[in-house]
Amino acid sequence: MNKTDGNLKSAFAGESQANRRYLAFAQKAEEEGFTQAAKLFRAAAEAETIHALNHLRTTGEIKSTLDNLNTALGGETYEFTKMYPEFLTASKEEKNKQATWSFDVADKVEQVHAKLYQKAIDAVKAKKEMAKVDYYVCGTCGNTIEGEPTFDRCPICGAPRAQYFKAP
Repeated sequence: MNKTDGNLKSAFAGESQANRRYLAFAQKAEEEGFTQAAKLFRAAAEAETIHALNHLRTTGEIKSTLDNLNTALGGETYEFTKMYPEFLTASKEEKNKQATWSFDVADKVEQVHAKLYQKAIDAVKAKKEMAKVDYYVCGTCGNTIEGEPTFDRCPICGAPRAQYFKAP
């Protein structure tokens, strides 16, 4: 990889993180009653997304839907088979309960995502459209399900069904 390719990947990572950070900052500003600061954070977050997508397109990493699904499946699988188990071991050794909880629910949800991606891969390979469903996400742990929740509590984190929202 040449220097520019490495720089594009670094810039993509940095801009992506800035987007998420600014959205978290916007939520905090809203909680504290600073609505204009929240708007500014959201506007900057949108700009960071534009930058990140420009960098990603330039790397050539956006390919066919099947390729993209396989990339996503590989990333999710890495997270739940290697990354999060290692992070969980360290957080438990350090007795950081909040980090352990965060890593544990993320690990479980990444497994759900992998299954959903595999389902999509199978459909694309068969050249069939997937069943039209809405996806719902737990606002506490990120659990992702097909269709509206029919349970009282999230099966991953135990949050009430009301925490689920329809993904855009």
